[in-house]
Amino acid sequence: MPPNPTGPTNAELRMLIRFLRRAANEYKAAIWDYVADLLEKPTRRRVEVNVGKINRLANDGDVIVVPGKVLGYGVLSKKVTIAAWSFSKGALEAIKRAGAEAITIPELVRRNNKGSNVKVII
Repeated sequence: MPPNPTGPTNAELRMLIRFLRRAANEYKAAIWDYVADLLEKPTRRRVEVNVGKINRLANDGDVIVVPGKVLGYGVLSKKVTIAAWSFSKGALEAIKRAGAEAITIPELVRRNNKGSNVKVII
């Protein structure tokens, strides 16, 4: 056992990264490897995306994955499906108000194991 373990210390996050690596190999979908790489970053470099940015970059009906946290700043006016590691309360309210859907990353992998037509927003 190494004296200083590398990678995230959060057990749930480590399990999610392992799950994504397995899905990438099993379904031959490189997108899940990419998402796992982004989730492995140090806490201070982890992705945080506001709903306003999602609104700018997404179209109606898009499926989006945020390998980090979704924050509530801005307005979301499009009906999209957003999968993320975590959501702030404000983000969940904004997503619900827009008629969009907030799901977990494993749920997205189960729905779309190949990762086709999924946009990664960082």
